[in-house]
Amino acid sequence: MTPGGTPGAPGVVVVTGVGRYLGAHVAARLAADPRIDRVIGIDPATPGPEFAGLLDRVERIRLDLDSLGGLLADLDVAAVVHLALVTAPDPQHGGRAAMKEQNVIGTMQLLAACQRAPRLRKLVVRSSTAAYGASFRDPAVFTEETEPREVPRGGFGRDILDIEGYVRGFRRRRPDVTATVLRFAPFIGSTADTTLTRYFSRPVVPTVFGRDPRLQFVHFDDALEVLHRSVAEDHPGTYNVAGPGVLSLSQAIRRAGRVAVPVWEPGLSGAAAVARNLGFGRYGLDQVDLIVHGRVVDTRRLAREYGFTPRTTAAAFDDFIRAHHGGVVVTPDRLAAAEQAVLESIRQVRSAVRDRT
Repeated sequence: MTPGGTPGAPGVVVVTGVGRYLGAHVAARLAADPRIDRVIGIDPATPGPEFAGLLDRVERIRLDLDSLGGLLADLDVAAVVHLALVTAPDPQHGGRAAMKEQNVIGTMQLLAACQRAPRLRKLVVRSSTAAYGASFRDPAVFTEETEPREVPRGGFGRDILDIEGYVRGFRRRRPDVTATVLRFAPFIGSTADTTLTRYFSRPVVPTVFGRDPRLQFVHFDDALEVLHRSVAEDHPGTYNVAGPGVLSLSQAIRRAGRVAVPVWEPGLSGAAAVARNLGFGRYGLDQVDLIVHGRVVDTRRLAREYGFTPRTTAAAFDDFIRAHHGGVVVTPDRLAAAEQAVLESIRQVRSAVRDRT
């Protein structure tokens, strides 16, 4: 048994968001644990065919979070793992408004249902290091007690702050429930498919002129391990979950065999333009601020309480590279395109300087 853990695992576990990659893998892993009697997956959508074999031991219920109601009590649920969060808005499915509805309102409804579940004794909530924001005022390293210097500009970071606030209220109302909040660094690894992995998969990677932020990642498999232990053991509190060590953005790009192309940062008024130039779309301010300022968190509490240390940020990133980047990635054509992009960036910088003088 690891430090802080207690023997025995909950008999009935509900996992939200099983129609997505993370939720499906967490539910499957819990269902394979002989200490857990039943795993029930909740999602309003039917999981895709790629998850069919993965979820064959998971009982699935198509349900919105606002319909949970007495379900948790009727099923004698002992643990809830809340993973049904949207990290970026989808313009085809309601955009930012639908994202906030899912993240913030959905979590409120889930916690209301949890409060009415008399047999519930464990709640595990996915959070993110985006809660700390990213700005030039940041400390070198964030601990779990560090308050953000300013409210995150991105929608996901703001949603995370709201979600964690509601969890704190739930802890006060249900002190008998072990509530675990996991602030994950961005996922990476051989199977991860995220905005950032797609960013690093480009042959020519745009960066912000004059910036070389420090980054941390967590390997997807290590995130699964931490989530599993959070259900099978008791770890109350809030934990940073990231791979030890850091990579600068320039180091990551070189490791990936890519070419960095700096783009001009026109200031706050041009944030949307920077997001488009970096490939993060109209609402990618969480990712833009990360690429501009970086973020590093302290993970000593996780190692101490869980008795587990994720693989390093560099090792996790290298696993991603091995899986996604085979062969020569910087061809003569790509190098020529990169040179043209660099020249265009230089022209933008010169033009901006002329406009200011």
